[in-house]
Parts: sequence; C-alpha cells; structure tokens
Amino acid sequence: MRDTVWIYPGSFDPLTYGHIDIIKRAAAMCGKLIVGVLSNTEKSPLFSIDERVNMINKAFDGTDNIEVKCFSGLQVDFYRQEHADAVVRGIRNAADYEYELTIGRTNQMLDPDFEIVLLLNDRRYSYVSSSSVRTLASYGGDISSFVPPFIADMIKEKYKERYNEQQD
Repeated sequence: MRDTVWIYPGSFDPLTYGHIDIIKRAAAMCGKLIVGVLSNTEKSPLFSIDERVNMINKAFDGTDNIEVKCFSGLQVDFYRQEHADAVVRGIRNAADYEYELTIGRTNQMLDPDFEIVLLLNDRRYSYVSSSSVRTLASYGGDISSFVPPFIADMIKEKYKERYNEQQD
C-alpha cells in the first residue's frame, strides 16, 4: 500500500483534532495522502481557502507524504484528477456512516473504480465537528480541546469583537 495515493477531501473550516487524527492515521497507511480542501461557493466559510490550506500545512509541516491541494466540484472528479487509489473518510457515528455510504455509492455510480476507506474516529473526537467549533467559538466558548492552539488563536481573531465584548 506504500505506492498508493489516497485523498481526504473536506472543507476543514477549521481543521480540528478529529481531522488531524484521520490525516495522521491515513498517512501512515498509504504512500501519499492528498488533503483536498473544498472550495464550496454555496457556503460562507469562516476561513478563506488559502487560510485553510495554510493551517493544514502548518499542522503537518515536515510530514513528507502529506500534500494539501484545493479543489472545487465533484469529489469523484478530484479523485480522477489526482489518480487516487482511494478516498478516506472519517466516521464519528451512525449518521456519518449513512451519509458517507450514500456519497460513496453515488461516486461509485459515476466511476466504478472509486474506492472508499472509512476510518472510525478516535472516540475522544466523536462529537467534534468544524461547525460545532465555529458555533462554540462564536459565543466565546473554550475551544482548546477541539483544535490546536495556533488554530484557536486564528479563530479567536475572527471572532475578536465577540471575545472582547464578553470580557468587558
């Protein structure tokens, strides 16, 4: 499996310890892991695409077999473009499984060679999502258990006015 290329697509807005867990474990199982940062024009992200790419690069600085790339459009097209052997996805709960099964089967209808590797998240992060981190941070909550310190600082900067109001 050391010759394989896997992709791990997502919005990573922001990158969480749950994502980091999946990235580390997947990178240990394949030759090269491409973290695909989705540029989704239907959503209003907290971080720009460049900020998200930079935070992932910083989190994995010095890891030789992890590459970060942007993509837009269909996951299956990114899979083909990168000549990937599999797409890796993290599963936190039954709802994630159902969602990933549906998306995976749809992609397999578009490309019969589309392969999916599902990894169970570490139970410590089974409830962590980017959206819950953003929500918690927007109310000034402590996010230190969910994201690395440098990302927590970036998030606090985005919500600076709200943090300042709560300290007054």
